[in-house]
Amino acid sequence: MESVSKIRLWVLVEGRSIRSVARATGLSRNTIKKYLKDESPPSYQRQVPPVRHKLCNGFDLRLQDLFDQDQKRPRWERRTAVRLYEQLVSEGYTGSYSPVQRFVRDLKRAGASSGEAFIPLHFAAGDALQFDWSEERVVLGGVEQKVKVAHFRLCHSRKPFVAAYPGESQEMVLDAFVRALSFYSGVPRRVIIDNPKTMVTYVSRSKDRVFHPRFLALMNHYVMEPVACTPASGWEKGQVENQVQFLRGRLFVPMPAFNDLDALNNWLRLRCEELANRLHPEQSDRTIAQLFEDERADLRPLGRAFDGYVEKTVRVRSTCLVQYASNRYSVPSRFAGQHVSLRAYAGRIVLVSGQDVIAEHKRRFTRNVSYFEPWHYVPLLDRKPGALRNGAPFVDWQLPDAMHRIRERYMVGKGGDREFVDLLLLAQDHGIEVVETACELAVEQSTLRPPAIINLINQLVEPVITPLSDAYTYPQLTLRPEADCKRYETLCAAGAVAA
Repeated sequence: MESVSKIRLWVLVEGRSIRSVARATGLSRNTIKKYLKDESPPSYQRQVPPVRHKLCNGFDLRLQDLFDQDQKRPRWERRTAVRLYEQLVSEGYTGSYSPVQRFVRDLKRAGASSGEAFIPLHFAAGDALQFDWSEERVVLGGVEQKVKVAHFRLCHSRKPFVAAYPGESQEMVLDAFVRALSFYSGVPRRVIIDNPKTMVTYVSRSKDRVFHPRFLALMNHYVMEPVACTPASGWEKGQVENQVQFLRGRLFVPMPAFNDLDALNNWLRLRCEELANRLHPEQSDRTIAQLFEDERADLRPLGRAFDGYVEKTVRVRSTCLVQYASNRYSVPSRFAGQHVSLRAYAGRIVLVSGQDVIAEHKRRFTRNVSYFEPWHYVPLLDRKPGALRNGAPFVDWQLPDAMHRIRERYMVGKGGDREFVDLLLLAQDHGIEVVETACELAVEQSTLRPPAIINLINQLVEPVITPLSDAYTYPQLTLRPEADCKRYETLCAAGAVAA
């Protein structure tokens, strides 16, 4: 640009000839004439578009085809650029990852029409935790199903935590927060959330929030400030929004397969620890794990864990069942017709009467199924022993082996159900361990009749008298007593006077 200005000055102002300027600058006379005619600065024009990648030998077409296939899939099944690169490598691609990343980025930009701009956010150590849900597909016990994944992210160190649940109900929100804070071993000052009904019950026009009382109890327990985003403004918690997309490609594509939800969550926890070994996006000389170790000093101590349940009052049916979320759970028969408190946790159901826990069941996520604890119905068998044969709670009852053999023996004969019910009632009085031991002894001794088993139970529950040692010294008499019948007559006479 400076040379062009000098040439135009020499010729147009000072009047020098084109030949002399060409001799002084070394440029051709045609080039000097072009500079004199065009006032715009010179620019280089490419004859052929540059090749920015090495996706040769048809790999660019293959990558385009893979990308187009993913666009037809559900969002949670689409592969990331890393997964597409790994696919190309398995097919013989020898180039680096960067061309693949640029190619995929350009394809995404071509399909997107967003031109929004955002302000970068800054979070101090220990300041904020972001939370969001995502829906993923996994294989549990050989069956493909949808799960809800709770995503957490510490905003300063960027350390992630995820946990999978069957749904997004409130007890699962509470359990997810308890797990996350236990994972981080500390409590930040704020938590940034969306506006789901499980956490926010009302959003006014002035954007004031009314938080759900149970969620507010969680926040008060850990002394955290809940901050709800503006509706439809996901960029206010952009870190966890980006984490959802990133971890979907890392953890859920292809679909992970485990026996149950607990095994899946154990694997997810380990993967979160592994992903923390990546470099921090802003401080590239340190890893996320290293920054998290520094941030832990700014987190408040965790303290006692929050008891994350949702409670409701239910009435026990005449069948000794209570209903929650379309399934039914049994309680002891003496509570039939009464009202009890049902506490729903993420993984269990607890029934409480007053201050006492009267029953506890594993949480089930089927529909319209009854789950029985047979011991809850044993007192009813005292009046209805015939129900032992066809009663629903006793159909698949898994008794100890010795008791099962005795049951089969009794049920063959007439009145055997009454005899076995008497044995079950003894188990309620003395404990299942004592009766099981007595039944094992009875099987070994081939004495399966009820009186023999009752005798064995009495032997097990009677207190054991410790015999005295042989060296025990009894007290010795110093004066030998003498026989005197007149003493008896004297006592009788004294008794008559007293009467």
